[in-house]
Order: sequence, then C-alpha cells, then structure tokens
Amino acid sequence: MISSQNTIQSQALSEKTQKLVQAFEGLGTDEKLALLYLIYEQMGDSITPAAPTATEPELAPLLMGDFYQLSHEDQLEVMREIINCEDSEYSRAYGALKENNQLMVWYAWAQGMGDTVVDMPQGYQATQSINDALSQIEGLDFDEQISVLRTVASNMGYTDIQPIPSQAETGKTASL
Repeated sequence: MISSQNTIQSQALSEKTQKLVQAFEGLGTDEKLALLYLIYEQMGDSITPAAPTATEPELAPLLMGDFYQLSHEDQLEVMREIINCEDSEYSRAYGALKENNQLMVWYAWAQGMGDTVVDMPQGYQATQSINDALSQIEGLDFDEQISVLRTVASNMGYTDIQPIPSQAETGKTASL
C-alpha cells in the first residue's frame, strides 16, 4: 500500500510549515477530518481550493459526483479511507489527482457539510491539538497556508504508482 505521495514533504516548505505538517500527520483520523473542516469553516474565503482556475473537477467524478449520493455514514467512511491511505475505490480516485484537485475535493466537501455532506457531530468540541494546529495555520501567510494544505492533501489517498528514484538513490545519472 502506498499513499498518494507517501508522506513526501515539499522542499519548498519552511521549517515552521514542515512542523505544522508533522503536527497534522500526528493527529488521529477523525481529528484530521475535524481540522480540515474547521480550516475551511473558520478561515472561509481566505482559503480557497488553491487556484480555482488550476483545478479540474471533471477529473474527479467519483469524488465530486457519486460521493454526494452516498449516505452520510458512507461519506464519513470514504473520508476516513482517504485520510488513512487505504486501498479503496474512492481513495484510489483521490490518490490519482494532483494536489490542487485534491484540495478542491476537500473544499467542495467542506462547502457541502451539513447539507449534501456529512456534518460535524452535534456539540463537537475540538481537541487542544486541533485548536493549536488551526491557530498556527491561521497565523501563516496565504502562500504558507496553501503550501501546508497542498502537502497535507497530497499525503492522503492511495496509489500504487511508485515515485521515480532520484540520482542519489540509484547512483546513476540520466542518459539522453
């Protein structure tokens, strides 16, 4: 089993944002779901699905169409499968997407929460870990926020496509 990017952290992330990604990765499955929801709920318009013109919702018909027909219990299970990088139909569909489209999926789901998408449990109280992470994300500038969210989103889902080994890993240079 391989996650969509196998928890690869972008070299473009600062030390501060890398620590935030690590903090996210240390959360439990439902805590991660809650944090993603709260990011979109509380930060609203400042966090968008990356660059909307860079997304292609038609590439994710299973996630952006069929998903909405599932029961709320099944939707929650799909979200958990994606967070946990499980080998399932929906997790594979998610893992096949580029980061901007992955962010767009979470954005669309957050927009539908409580209506066409399963909502947070009534009376839900976020843990201190979630509140701390949310506060840190809110304190980042926009580019850092998007970098963290892209990295987090890309570490979810399942794919069996292996990354190409680097020259450092193989000891070989590329030939022309």
